[in-house]
Amino acid sequence: MAKTVMGMRLRRLRLQQGRTLADVAAACDVTRSMLCKIETGAANPAVATLLRIAKALGVHVSVLLNESAGATTVYTPAAQLAESLLETTDKGYAFHAFASARGDKHMQPLLFVAHRGQIRKRSPLRHPGEEFVYVLQGSMRYRVGATEYTLKAGDSLYFDALEEHDFEPVSETVTFIGVFEVPPHINRKSTCRK
Repeated sequence: MAKTVMGMRLRRLRLQQGRTLADVAAACDVTRSMLCKIETGAANPAVATLLRIAKALGVHVSVLLNESAGATTVYTPAAQLAESLLETTDKGYAFHAFASARGDKHMQPLLFVAHRGQIRKRSPLRHPGEEFVYVLQGSMRYRVGATEYTLKAGDSLYFDALEEHDFEPVSETVTFIGVFEVPPHINRKSTCRK
């Protein structure tokens, strides 16, 4: 999926709701400029930012990631998970959103691949819901609130995603699964906080 496809979906949803860039940006605590860059494909946001944007628009994040979100059973062949096919964010990691063809779901599983020295330290991540992280290969430091965990293959972490969190690869490459709980009652009028 090209970055511009996601941006076009975001723009179309925003315009269908009669909302301005400033309105949606304020609801998600991102700048109007950043939201414009996402819509035009000049920026590819972190997953936490996508979750906040989706909540502000009153849709599941899968609607931003996949136009045909409507399937009930979604099969993902291993060939789709090649690192070269993953979306790379401006924060420096790559990801694949599993089951993005299913729009109405209660969780969003993602595959993440991050390389040591390529994660850009910006503000910590924070978004609605709960999060589960399971390391497949490599190791990383994962901070939740004031506590830092060193996770290696087979380790997992479950936490409230409203707590500030971020990660940094320790090994050359770390591959992990992140499962985001999608709040069951998405309210279009609600605001997102960073």
